[in-house]
Amino acid sequence: MSQSTTLRVLFCIGVNQNFFDASPAEAKQVWGAFGVMMKGIDETPGITVIGNMDDDQLMVGPSTTAPWTTYVLADAERLENVAAVCNLFRSTPVGDGGSKLWKYCKIEARVGRELIIQN
Repeated sequence: MSQSTTLRVLFCIGVNQNFFDASPAEAKQVWGAFGVMMKGIDETPGITVIGNMDDDQLMVGPSTTAPWTTYVLADAERLENVAAVCNLFRSTPVGDGGSKLWKYCKIEARVGRELIIQN
């Protein structure tokens, strides 16, 4: 990917109240689905994960707005790749109950470009 066409993306992920209201068994299923989703981000065509950051030690309770619970920094080839990552929350099942991950978590993507300081 060239710098001129690469999109720098910050995926901001929040945990909502449904997770905190879940039974221990349901919460365990949510975290299993969360792991599947995180692997899915890494495997999404056109996405290169640079790193992630979890704020779970300092962020307590649901994240309804910024700051978020966790962040994933990535490069994307196209906006469609970014949308595919966001769609993982709509398509990743949680357990066998028919719920999807977006019942428990949310995602927003910030898209820009890498900041390069030239001397």
